Amino acid sequence: MIAADIASFATAAIDAVVDAFGVAQGWLFQTVVNPLVYHLGFGEFTEEAFEGTEWLLIGLCELVLLFLVLRPLEAWIPAQKITDPRARWNDFFYTVLHRIGLFSVLVFFTLDPLMDVLAGALRFDNIHPLNLESLLPGISPLLSFIIYFVILDFVDYCYHRASHHFGWWWGLHSLHHSQQNMNLWSDDRNHLLDDFLRDVVMALVALGIGVPPGQYVLLVSISRILQSLQHANVRIHFGRIGERLLISPRFHRTHHAIGVGHESKGKGSMGGCNFGVVLPIWDMLLGTANFSAGYARTGVRDQLARIDSNGVGRPGRNYGRGFWQQQWLGLRRMVEFARLKRKGRR
Repeated sequence: MIAADIASFATAAIDAVVDAFGVAQGWLFQTVVNPLVYHLGFGEFTEEAFEGTEWLLIGLCELVLLFLVLRPLEAWIPAQKITDPRARWNDFFYTVLHRIGLFSVLVFFTLDPLMDVLAGALRFDNIHPLNLESLLPGISPLLSFIIYFVILDFVDYCYHRASHHFGWWWGLHSLHHSQQNMNLWSDDRNHLLDDFLRDVVMALVALGIGVPPGQYVLLVSISRILQSLQHANVRIHFGRIGERLLISPRFHRTHHAIGVGHESKGKGSMGGCNFGVVLPIWDMLLGTANFSAGYARTGVRDQLARIDSNGVGRPGRNYGRGFWQQQWLGLRRMVEFARLKRKGRR
């Protein structure tokens, strides 16, 4: 009886939150977004703009949640002292840029009609694309959501690991690793080209396996919140069992550790460990898990000052201070590392 009452209360609470969110989305769309869309002459994209309003509202809710929960934890139990507050503010700018959902909306709704055309062409040749609902008729929405989440997390693991394997790709992704004061906003400190490629891959997979747009928004949101926790500057782990069920800040901090997190076979090599995005199971199965207990110093090896063969001190590589400088230097590293790879030096 008590269990039934709790379940009933939880369902009612969820319904109330969903209804309130729907009202807020409708108000924001009618009051701000829709008039702006028509003012700019994009009236034919009204439906996409309504979906984009959902991304925007969820992103704003995420920002408030992260600030109210994780920011106090960083002040209470920091993993390291923040030595560069400006770098943290720069990461916050990245987070605001990402959480408004512009990239994800453009990619998902650009690829959606293209995928419909492709699916139609395949059906014409009697080839039916993979679809979870067709494979498992009558599957519950909750179970399908969990399966979608697991599949997309594995794809994310593969994408992340690949970005540490190819020289040109690491040139872009290394911007994410260059934060030596890692914090709750650092998850979104990425090169825009790297983010675009990832969004394309994830959207293609999601559309290919039949993820409904509404579920896709929620899948992305849950993953983003958990990744913000992983990057937070907090001394938190989940214990021997919990660490193997969900990626913790300690587990992911090892991925950002200088050397350990981006070099598999010693100084100057490529690779690393702990590539999982939400679930550590992929690292465990594929031999890339590192459950070290410490809270390592973060950054990229070539950022450190060094002594050359003549005994002269040399400064570390400059990854940029501001957003635009970081983006430009990322493109330069991409070209530089691609050339080194062709010459067999990386």
